[in-house]
Parts: sequence; structure tokens; C-alpha cells
Amino acid sequence: MTGFDEVEAARSDPKRANILYHDWEAETYDDKWSISYDQRCVDYARDRFTLATGEDDTAWPYGTALELGSGTGFFLLNLMQAGVAKQGVVTDISSKMVEVACRNADNLGLDVTGRVADAETIPCEDASVDLVVGHAVLHHIPDVEQAMREVLRVLKPGGRFVFAGEPSRIGDFYARHLGRLTWWATTTVTRLPFLSDWRRPQEELDESSAAAALEAVVDLHTFVPGELADLAESAGAVEVETSTEELTAAFLGWPVRTFEAAVPPGKLGFGWANFAAGAWKTLSKVDSGLSQVLPKDLFYNVLVTGRRSL
Repeated sequence: MTGFDEVEAARSDPKRANILYHDWEAETYDDKWSISYDQRCVDYARDRFTLATGEDDTAWPYGTALELGSGTGFFLLNLMQAGVAKQGVVTDISSKMVEVACRNADNLGLDVTGRVADAETIPCEDASVDLVVGHAVLHHIPDVEQAMREVLRVLKPGGRFVFAGEPSRIGDFYARHLGRLTWWATTTVTRLPFLSDWRRPQEELDESSAAAALEAVVDLHTFVPGELADLAESAGAVEVETSTEELTAAFLGWPVRTFEAAVPPGKLGFGWANFAAGAWKTLSKVDSGLSQVLPKDLFYNVLVTGRRSL
């Protein structure tokens, strides 16, 4: 458990908060977010990449891909398994996350190196990579436009970037409220004696609450799709496109994730996992149709892609 003094000191320093929070979460992060490196997540990562870019495997593989804010390596490692890139570099401001990402890559037999790095000053040479990717990272970076300039600097001329999993302004509003309501309901109901075996130990609940409080500090931005595109273009990117996904799926996904975090690990079982995954896929198909008629701004996840000019 991270010390109270450390948490309090981090509240006024977003970068320190990011290091503290992600070091704290590194060893349990994959379990917390149901991250895996099997076909389920390979398909998810590839589909996000294809949604953002419109590319399929005829355009791949890229030579060297760098992940910004890699965490445990979820996005890049699964993209590499899908054939998107041959070699990878995982970077994160958290040294613990880089350690876990490199360990995951080793276990998968992937050609990946890791570096502790601040996204606003990427420690790579100019024009040294073919592709930069990131998943749920831009909203943690204090100066997103500066990070985007760095992305374009390290990309080779014509190189592409893809960022997915960023919270929209409207989506973040309803996701946070759904999460808080689900947490309150679950932790309240499980106080009843006949549901006590569904309640996690109070120490674990307190730690999760502390983590959630710190998470609110490290989540610095939400995005309007058009404004995110303008920001990328202001940094110098060309061929910039945004897309969005998850509306009804987010209304299911956030309560499900929060409920899973509030009950003892392993309590829900394989049947629950199948239900959650199947329902999410079904609603994602519904959302794909809704995206043709509803404004982008309503959906939870924002994706952005573009290139460095030739």
C-alpha cells in the first residue's frame, strides 16, 4: 500500500502522480482490466487499429513500432501478435510498468525493448520509428500537444501514429457516474450478512478507494473528437482522422468493470466472463450502427490517427 503522504504529495504533481499510481498498479493491472495476450485481446487491438486507420493486413507489417505510455504492453504486444509490426519499443513514465511490459514481451517471444520515458521528451532519435501507438495514454499527459510534436519528431517521414481508448468529454461524464453508483451499490449491499462472502476485505476496499482517488488525479483530460484532431494538426500532423466507439457498450462496461473490482477475485467465475464479453461484443455491434447516425461526441472512446509529412 502506498503511503498516505506520498499520495497527498502527488495530488499537486501530475507526473509524480502518474509514476506513483502506475508503479502501484503494475503487477495487478492486467488482472484489473482483464488484459490478456490471447486471441481475444489480439483481435481487440487489431480491430481498434483498423477502425482508426482503415488499414488491413495488406498494409502491414510496419518495421519498428513505439508505444507511448505502454503500461503492461497491452496494445503494442497484441498488435505485434496480429502482425502489425515486426519490432517494438515500450515506453512509460512508470519503471514498474516497463518491467512488466518487457516481461510480457519475453513470455510471448516478441522482439521488444523497453525504456522509461516521459511522453513530452521521448528518448529516441529523430525519424527513427515507423509507427507510434498508444492506448488510453493521451489523457494522462500534461501537455498533449508537446507529446504529439515528439511523436512526429521520432516518426520517419510518412510514418503513422494511432492513439485509441481516449475518453470523450461526454463519455467520461456518464462513465464516472455509472462507476461511482455501481461501487456504492455493491459495497453497500454486500454489507448484508447473507452476502458477506461477496464482500472484499475492508482493507482491500480502502486500498481500491485510494487508488480510485489517485486515478482521478492522473486523468488530466477528456477530449472532443474535433478538438483532438485540431490539436494533432497544430502539432504538425497530416492526414489526421478521428473516430469514436462505445455508447451502449460503455453503459454496460463501466458497471461491469466496477462490480468486478468490488467483489472478491475469482468469485464471478467463467460464466460471468463469457456473459460480460458476449454482451460487450453484441452492444459494440449495435454501437457500430449507431455511429452512422449519432454525433461522434456522444461515444465514450476517441481514436485519432495521422502521419508525419513526407
